[in-house]
Amino acid sequence: MNTPNPRKFPQILYIEDSDESRALVRRLLSNKYVVLEAADPLDGLQLAEETNPSLILLDHNLPHMSGSEAATRLRKMLPNTPIVIVSADTSPGARERALAAGAVGFISKPIDDDFESLVDAYLHGRVEKLEHAEIHLQAYQQELVERLEGNIRQLSSALEKNKHLLQQNESMFAMLDRRHRLLETAARVGQMVTSILDMDVLLKHTVNIICSEYHFYYSGIFLVSEDRQWAVLRAGFAAAGRKMMEQNYRLPVDDKSMIGSSILSQEAKIALDAVGEESRFKNPFLPNTRSEMALPLVVNSVALGALTVQSDQLNAFSEDDITSLLAMAEQVAIAINNAQLMYKLEDANAELLRTKTFEAIATATGEAIHWVGNKAAPIPGSVKRVREDLGYLLALVGQINESALENESLRAAVQTVKEEADALGIDLNKVLAEMSAMKPNRLQALVSVESLMEDLDIAENSAVTILNIKEGLIGPARQRNDAAVSLSEMITTTVQEMGLPDGVVELNWAEDMPAAHVDARQVEQVFNNLIKNAWEAMGATSAPKIFVHGRRDDNPNFVLVTVKDNGPGISKEIQEKIWVSFFTTKGGSGGTGLGLSSVMQIVNQHGGRINLESEVGKGATFFVRLPVEK
Repeated sequence: MNTPNPRKFPQILYIEDSDESRALVRRLLSNKYVVLEAADPLDGLQLAEETNPSLILLDHNLPHMSGSEAATRLRKMLPNTPIVIVSADTSPGARERALAAGAVGFISKPIDDDFESLVDAYLHGRVEKLEHAEIHLQAYQQELVERLEGNIRQLSSALEKNKHLLQQNESMFAMLDRRHRLLETAARVGQMVTSILDMDVLLKHTVNIICSEYHFYYSGIFLVSEDRQWAVLRAGFAAAGRKMMEQNYRLPVDDKSMIGSSILSQEAKIALDAVGEESRFKNPFLPNTRSEMALPLVVNSVALGALTVQSDQLNAFSEDDITSLLAMAEQVAIAINNAQLMYKLEDANAELLRTKTFEAIATATGEAIHWVGNKAAPIPGSVKRVREDLGYLLALVGQINESALENESLRAAVQTVKEEADALGIDLNKVLAEMSAMKPNRLQALVSVESLMEDLDIAENSAVTILNIKEGLIGPARQRNDAAVSLSEMITTTVQEMGLPDGVVELNWAEDMPAAHVDARQVEQVFNNLIKNAWEAMGATSAPKIFVHGRRDDNPNFVLVTVKDNGPGISKEIQEKIWVSFFTTKGGSGGTGLGLSSVMQIVNQHGGRINLESEVGKGATFFVRLPVEK
């Protein structure tokens, strides 16, 4: 029987300070994997570096450092090794902070039967997705800051108790203080820049704060051009940055410069002695640069550009500088991406608004033509019938013997009718022959004066409707002549001139109701339409009533007038439609559908607001707010 070679089994490192937990994991996994163990995170870091395991299981509650901190270090040390946090921490955000720290997964304690299958899944590439990564990264950074603050307090206490370790503690304190400051600065910069959506402000603010907080010689941000051939400088620090911006400074996206190389590889490029770096592009604007770092700005595996940080000192960048600047670069990239998305969204919204505006104009124009066509349609028929009726009447007039008429004026008039008919080509004898062949009842219908008047009424009503449509469309667009107007006096006069039954309209005005600054003619049309609509809506109401009240609005810059009725109300389904041009609920009763549309246009053009409150069976109330005279 052959014994399996343990070297062929994947190695799993479990860092856990509990003997019982390590024994349990060893028992569950040893049949398939080589289980390596460490009871201390520092020993675990060393063992991980020496063995390069296939998977690292990491308890969250460890001595000396948290599991998240250990995960961050292990991720940097072994970027291709998956790290899984094993923790009994069920507090909100524990899983997210672990993933933000660099873990690919989070297994909750106590360990159950699914543990072995979960380990196998993570070994084979399972990665838990982290939503809103930037938020949780900030939370994790804050956790690190708070932990560092705790460490600082502990070191301060130890300093008082252990005088003989003063020099070592001071050195440690300075190191931790710098790390704390760098991480805090990175977190603060990340928090600030992610709240800025104006691209120019964002970039300028970022380079300024990097140089001021980190005391660097220069900082600049390059963004990739649309053709991805160039890295274009979009913000630079101080006078050198301004001069380069004025000259549209840019670098090709290739490996001949640190910026280009960083964008291509999506990796940080660091030169601690920039003078000797062949890949560094010589920049005459920054002659004193001795150390340089180029950090790619990457979102969703796409390089947006790169951040350059430069110092006039050799070996200027410590490990802590690099760690905090990398974290900050991630936040800056997210902020830039957000600003670009916002710009694209605003541009898309503007295009959508233009499209909708054109659609609305086209729709309104089409509906206007349709309405005018419908109202004009009866006119040709009515005119044709009037002409026919007039021909028959002229034929009858032609039978009058003018010589038998005693009145000379009548004789002249009849003679003129005959001559003009002849001049117009009307053969009165032919028309008379047609009439003679008709049945009596048909003949009486053709020469009916009542029928003639009905056709004239049809033509007249159609013409009036067309003129009303014109007024509804053009009226709100007329040039305004704004002045101080007493709405109480104007509306009272309007109601009196409408000829409504006594007692239908109840007017109520507050004593301190201010004058409005409006065009009297247009605003009179507003309340005429509202009161007229209310009256027409209450056709089936047994005791119709319209209440018009006016007062200063809660916003003292406006005067409020309400028009309320006790009619049938307006259903929710059509409350939005009533403001649309040509929409009407009056059917064939003569409504043009332009009344409320023009009302809204007039109120909006005056800088006011109009809105409706209504329930079916409980009437409707219109609220009109207009600017007060100042």
